[in-house]
Amino acid sequence: MRFVRLFAASLLASVAVSASAEVMPLDQAAKAFGTRDSIESMAISPSGNRLVLLVAGPGRSSIVRVVELPTMQTRTIMSSGGDPESLRWCEFASDTQIICRHAGNGMIGADVVGYARLITFNIEGQDVKELGQKRSFYDAGIRQFDGEILDWLPGQNGAVLMERTYMPEAYKMNTRIVRDKQGLGVDRIELPSMKASPIEPARDGASDFMSDGRGNVRLMTTAGTVAHDTALSGEFKYHFRARGSKDWQDLGEYNASDETGIQPLAIDADADSVYLLKPLNGRDALYRVKLDAGRSATLIASDQAVDIDDIVRFGHGQRVIGYTYATEQRHTVYFDPEFKKLSESLGKALPNQPLVYFAGSSADGNKLLLFAGGDTIPGGYYLFDRKARSLNELALARPELEGKPLAAVRPISYAAADGTQIPAYLTLPPGKEAKGLPAIVLPHGGPSARDEWGFDWLAQFLAARGYAVIQPNYRGSSGYGEEFQNDNGFKNWRQAIGDINAAARYLGSSGIADPKRVAIVGWSYGGYAALQSIAVDPGLYKSAVAIAPVTDLTLLKQDARNFSNSKLVREYIGSGENVVAGSPLRQADKIKVPVLLVHGDLDSNVSISHSDKMASALPQAEFVRFKGLDHYLNDSSARVEMLTKMGAMLDRTIGH
Repeated sequence: MRFVRLFAASLLASVAVSASAEVMPLDQAAKAFGTRDSIESMAISPSGNRLVLLVAGPGRSSIVRVVELPTMQTRTIMSSGGDPESLRWCEFASDTQIICRHAGNGMIGADVVGYARLITFNIEGQDVKELGQKRSFYDAGIRQFDGEILDWLPGQNGAVLMERTYMPEAYKMNTRIVRDKQGLGVDRIELPSMKASPIEPARDGASDFMSDGRGNVRLMTTAGTVAHDTALSGEFKYHFRARGSKDWQDLGEYNASDETGIQPLAIDADADSVYLLKPLNGRDALYRVKLDAGRSATLIASDQAVDIDDIVRFGHGQRVIGYTYATEQRHTVYFDPEFKKLSESLGKALPNQPLVYFAGSSADGNKLLLFAGGDTIPGGYYLFDRKARSLNELALARPELEGKPLAAVRPISYAAADGTQIPAYLTLPPGKEAKGLPAIVLPHGGPSARDEWGFDWLAQFLAARGYAVIQPNYRGSSGYGEEFQNDNGFKNWRQAIGDINAAARYLGSSGIADPKRVAIVGWSYGGYAALQSIAVDPGLYKSAVAIAPVTDLTLLKQDARNFSNSKLVREYIGSGENVVAGSPLRQADKIKVPVLLVHGDLDSNVSISHSDKMASALPQAEFVRFKGLDHYLNDSSARVEMLTKMGAMLDRTIGH
C-alpha cells in the first residue's frame, strides 16, 4: 500500500505510461477490459477501524470481506454466486453489524421480474437475517422489493429506520388470523435482534418516505394510479411535516409523463428545509424550501447550459455539503468552506485523478473514504485521516490495467444536420495520429441519460484496439435542459438517430476517420440506435454491434403490460406510424451489413425476445446469448467473450 501526506512532493496517483502506437492483442484487451471492477462497493465503520468490501470474484460471483484498520488484516465472511441473484452493496449499521442488498431476476410467467432483499449479519458473516417483512405462503401478491434503509441512525447502536413493503395475506382456512397490512410503511429495527417498532403505518398509496437523518420522517411521496387500475398515472405528490408535527401538508407535485414539477433530494435538519430540483428557464435548478406553512424557497444554484442534477451528503446521509452538475466534466460545488478546501487539497495530492468523491466517513468525521479517478486512470479507493493529514491507497478499481497505456478522452462538439452543436467525447487510440483512423460511433443508453468525461471500459477497449471512438450526447440526452431532451429518443427518434449519424460524418469530414471504415456499437438504447442507424442510413457504417437492444417499439410497450409503469411506457414511446418506422425489426430488410447481437436471457430492462426476433429477421447476424444474465452482463467471463466476438467482427469489417 502506497502512502503520501497531503502537500508533500510525492504523488499517490498512478501516472499513465508513455503512449504506444501498438494495438493491444485482442485476447489481452478482452481480458483486461472485460474483467469487472475489482471492488463493487466499499464502506467504513462508524469507528473508522473497519472496512467492508464487496469484491468481484470469478465470473459473476461476489465476495464480502472485512478489513481491520490499520493492520489491513482481511477475512472473507460471505459470497454469492450470482446465479441468478448477487450481492449489490454492503454497509455498516454499526461496528459489528453489516447490511447488504442482494438482488436478481427471475421468470414469472412469460415476464422477467427483478427482485431485491436487504439482509443483515455480523462481522463474521454469521446470523444472517432478512430485514423485510417475512414471507408467507398465503401472501396475496408478489413482493418484488422489500424496502430501503431510510435512516442509518448514527450513534444508536445499529438501529435503522427502514421503509418496508407490506403484503397482506389472502384468506386462510380454519383461522381468523390474517395479516392485512398493505403498502409502504416505516419501521425502526433494532439490530441484530430484529425487534421492529412501527414509525409510519403502511399506506397503499405511499411510494417513498424521507427522513431528516435524525430519525424523523418528514416527507412522504404518494403515487397516483389510473382510475380502476393499479397502473401508475405518472403523477406523484409530495407531502411534508412541519417540525414537531404529525400532520401532513402538501409540498408539490411531479408529473413523470412530461417531467414537470419538483424533485425532492434531501432534508437538511439544521436548516429545517428540503433541497429539491425545480425547472428554471428550461433547466433544473436547485432550491432550498422551508418545511413550514410558508414554504419559502431560496434558489441555491442554476446553470445556463446544463441541469443541476444532485446534492452531496456527508456520512450516513447526515449533512448536505454541496451539489453537482456536469458540463464537459463533472463538477462539485461545496457549501462548506472546510470541504471546499479539503477537496482542493486532495486535487493537488491526486493531480491525475480529478474526479474525487467522498464515499463515506467515520462517525466523528475524522476518517474519510474517497474514490478518485480520471479518463486514463480507472480510479481507486483511498483513506484520508484528517487529523494525521495522511492519505492511504486502499484498492485500485482495475488493477489489471495498471501500467497499460490508456486513451485520453477529449470533450468536443460537432454540427448536426440542422446546425445544432452536439456535445460529445472523442477517445483516440494511444500513440495514433488522429488521421484516417478506423472509427466507432458509441451512443449511450437511456435515452434519457448522458455520457460524461471519465474512464469508460468499453470505449477504452475499442481505443486499445486502434479505433477512434466518439460518444455523442444526442438530442434526447438528459442534463442539457428540456429543449435539448425534447420528447425523448424514442418518440423523436429521427432527430436522435440523425444526431448520432452526424457524429460518423463529422469523423470522416474532419479527417479523423476513414469514412469507409466506420462501425457503430451500442448498449440498450445505444443498441437500438446502432440497429436503427444501419437501417435508415445504409452505407454509413460497415458493421454494427447491438448489446441488449430494443428492436421493436410496439413489443417494448407490450413488455410492460403486466407492470405498474405500463401507462408511462406507452406514453413515453407514443403510437402510430412513427412507432413502426422507428422499429429496427420492421426495417430488417434494409440492413445489409454484418451485425453482432448480444443479450442476457434474464434481462428485465429489455426482454431477450427483442434480440430473438431480430436474429430471426437477420439470419446472417451473429447472436451471442448469455444464460442467467441480466441487462448489465455483470460476469467477467461473459464480458470477455463479448469483447472477443466484438473485436473479431470489427477487425473483419473495418480493421484496426
